[in-house]
Amino acid sequence: MRKAMPIGVEDFCELRKGYYFVDKTRFIRQLLDEHSKVTLLTRPRRFGKTLTMSMLDWFFSIDKVDKSCELFAGLDIERAGASYMGERGQYPVVFLTFKDTNGLSWETMQGLFASYISMLLLRYTYLLDSPRVQEPLKKRFQQLVDMEADEARLSAAVVLLMEMLHQHYGRQVILLIDEYDAPVQQAWENGFYRECIAFLKQLLGSALKSNDNLAFAVLTGVLRVAKESIFSDLNNLDVCSVLSTRYDDIIGFTPEEVTRMAHDLGREDRLTEIRSWYDGYHFGDVEIYNPWSVINFFRNDCFGDYWANTSGNGILRALLERADAQRIETLQTLLDGGTIQVTLNERVIYEDIGRDKSALYTILLLTGYLTTTAAAATRRNRYALRIPNKEIRDIYATEILNHLAQGIDTDTFDDLFDYLLHGDSYNFAGQLQKILLSIISTYDAANKESFYHGFMLGLSTLLLGSGYWVESNRESGYGRFDMAIFPKNPQKSGVILEFKAATGEAELESKAKEALTQIEDRHYETEFQKRGIRNVWKYGIAFCGKKVHVVMDDSAATP
Repeated sequence: MRKAMPIGVEDFCELRKGYYFVDKTRFIRQLLDEHSKVTLLTRPRRFGKTLTMSMLDWFFSIDKVDKSCELFAGLDIERAGASYMGERGQYPVVFLTFKDTNGLSWETMQGLFASYISMLLLRYTYLLDSPRVQEPLKKRFQQLVDMEADEARLSAAVVLLMEMLHQHYGRQVILLIDEYDAPVQQAWENGFYRECIAFLKQLLGSALKSNDNLAFAVLTGVLRVAKESIFSDLNNLDVCSVLSTRYDDIIGFTPEEVTRMAHDLGREDRLTEIRSWYDGYHFGDVEIYNPWSVINFFRNDCFGDYWANTSGNGILRALLERADAQRIETLQTLLDGGTIQVTLNERVIYEDIGRDKSALYTILLLTGYLTTTAAAATRRNRYALRIPNKEIRDIYATEILNHLAQGIDTDTFDDLFDYLLHGDSYNFAGQLQKILLSIISTYDAANKESFYHGFMLGLSTLLLGSGYWVESNRESGYGRFDMAIFPKNPQKSGVILEFKAATGEAELESKAKEALTQIEDRHYETEFQKRGIRNVWKYGIAFCGKKVHVVMDDSAATP
């Protein structure tokens, strides 16, 4: 089977007309069986939240009943029985999405909300001709369409529309709100956070709390942001986050679904690599693949960091901007494939990021930059977290390098390791000197060999691809080398690095030679010989503040 991959297709009806489709309609049955008054599903961006909400809209909407029957033919919801399909097209539905209400100021964002609500209401102008809808409501409706309403009436637009639909159809309304918190993150990043929160509290609170027009509501977002006061007065909210088992397989692809896709599309031979790149998420009790990246792989037949290019990484940059020594050590553990133990608090607010470590790591989890190793906490709210997969690790590497590269081209880092791996000590020293001048604080680094050791180890871990192992302080020959780079292909050259800190610039050359002599005298190349690697570049490197001196032996071939 060869079908087009639904890149950027977020409308359920369009998706069902010729695109590859992963059937998630069991979610409709689950909602009908057990829905809460208000359900909030929090998942990372680009995991299929909008498509899920469009599916609900097409199933329940009374305005789409004549078009929706064929869309669900042969799917899980139809196989569930006639009683479930009998609910199709039985409700007036209001479907909102806030993902495009982005502005760099509150005035701009408020204008975008007014424009969006005006366009939304244009779909319901038939209500103006309904004899069952009260005339004062029609006047307020027209003001909103004409964008003449003040902020107070704008914030009451959703509850107004629901009241008019209830009057017209005589049935309660299903409310679907997609990416409800997208404006919150935008406001936080651009300095008008409190204005945005106050508006959303009124807009959503009036529609969700004590509203007789509401049948039930489903919201999606990235964060719960319960303490934001958006939901502080809401006692009927059921939050289903990445830590919850309820609806845990609805958003994102399960291993079984990806295996079926690979079979259908003739790419079963790539399953191991797909798993390494895009699997690794743990939602509730279920293993989950990033769906955006998976469908991009099947479309392009090549691996890449597809998810990284879908929006900014402001949350990750917040981690780096507040990176003290402990946090740098944590990052190193994560980049090395390890786990960290963290106390999580899902009731976080963006303003907590700078002062609350648990808030930062909770947000990194909820936004998809980290995942749990298992659904259950090791103890109350205490979880083991890790980087999910290769794609996300690459995003960390890119953001860390961008954060470091103040005034230098990020290609400088790649050039550094090209020179290192090819034995070009002159250009390697030049690139390393350029990097040190740009990013190293003389005060912090002075005479600290361990600092330079950790710095070089961190860069190597970030920049060297899957073709190399980077090891530190490992026994070899008659001692322990500082750092070594082992190629997985023994035909390629390996690297040994020994570091020394000089007390002054005049001592740099002698210290570098001392480091190189140590490599030779203690036969650090022994471990390479055991692995069948014959070509080894040996570097003695001395540092003093922002200055560096590099010496290398003249012969790379080991006996």
